Amino acid sequence: MGVPRLHLITNDAVLRDAGFVDRADAVLAALGPAAALHLRGHGLDGGVLFHLADRLRPSASAAGAMLVVNDRVDVALAAGIRAVQLGRHAMPVQEVRRLLGEAARLGYSAHGAEEARAAVDAGADFVVIGTIYPTASHPGDPGAGPERVARTAEMVRVPIIAIGGITPARVAEVVEAGAHGVAVLGGVWHAADAAAAARNYLEALEEVST
Repeated sequence: MGVPRLHLITNDAVLRDAGFVDRADAVLAALGPAAALHLRGHGLDGGVLFHLADRLRPSASAAGAMLVVNDRVDVALAAGIRAVQLGRHAMPVQEVRRLLGEAARLGYSAHGAEEARAAVDAGADFVVIGTIYPTASHPGDPGAGPERVARTAEMVRVPIIAIGGITPARVAEVVEAGAHGVAVLGGVWHAADAAAAARNYLEALEEVST
């Protein structure tokens, strides 16, 4: 499986929503192999994350989408998921590779080109780079702009996923700077129709590709 172009990031509030699983099922069905769904819940215990991963794994498999567990390598192992997103506070990339094997897909969340290059040198398959534009999840951060994407693209030869304040209208700018795809949270999960919102992003990605 290649690296999907649209990465759907969650947080504690999104995962705790009673309707999350149904919405996630609809998004996965709508996007198929173009989607990577990240289960990121820093404030949730392992049992809750395992339940969500176990419940969504069949939906992701049926759609051909990638289901990713963020940081919690133990949950990924227990749920039989071989895609993990790491970061500076997570286990080292090399150790996770040893645990999950060469076939696992390992992403790394970086905040600069040098950090991204170090992660790739350690074995990361793709990098999520931010924060590109101002976003509510990082108040006070003005965003580094597409230049951070371009700088990272000069230093690594793996797919780059841009994150932070990405809207459909901004997709072309980050892709032209060197991004393979984009990662979004509020733009999808805060929408009334998450599947329709996700399709808007995918259409923007497909348009800039042509």
